[in-house]
Formats: sequence, structure tokens, C-alpha cells
Amino acid sequence: MASVADQLDKVLQKTARIIELCNALHEENDLLKLENQSLKVALDTSKSKHTDLEEKLKVTKIAKSIEGASEKSLDIKQKINDFVREIDKSIALLKK
Repeated sequence: MASVADQLDKVLQKTARIIELCNALHEENDLLKLENQSLKVALDTSKSKHTDLEEKLKVTKIAKSIEGASEKSLDIKQKINDFVREIDKSIALLKK
């Protein structure tokens, strides 16, 4: 049977090993916390950039729709002018 001193020595060795493992886990935990924080910052930056790009897209769509509307407006004005000319010609023919 092992002496009490041997058993105590084994307990102390195992305790020292557990403390070493605990310290290593603390270091790993600290590194993971730092990585997590940097990833959160990167995510926030990406979200901000995404929001900015969505706003630019909205503005671009509005600008294109206004541009398209002005082109349609010019086409409609041209058609109205053509109809007015045709009506004027018809009225002139009716007066003769």
C-alpha cells in the first residue's frame, strides 16, 4: 500500500497539472474573446456599408425613374404636338 506521502505527492502533481490546464484554457478564452470582438466590429462595419449601399441604390433607382419619366414626357409632348398639327390641318381643310 502506498504511503500517505506518496498519495499526497500524486494529488499535488495532479493539482499542478489541473492548474496548468486551467491557465491554458484562460489564455485560449482571452484569445477567443479578442477574436469575437474583432469579428463583431467587422460585422458592424459590413452592416453599415450594406446600409449605405442600399441607400445609394434607392437614390439611383429614383434618379433613373425620374430620367425615364422625363423621356416619356418628351415623347408624349411630341405626340400631342403631332395631333395638334393634324387637327389644325383638318380644320384648315374644313374651312375651304
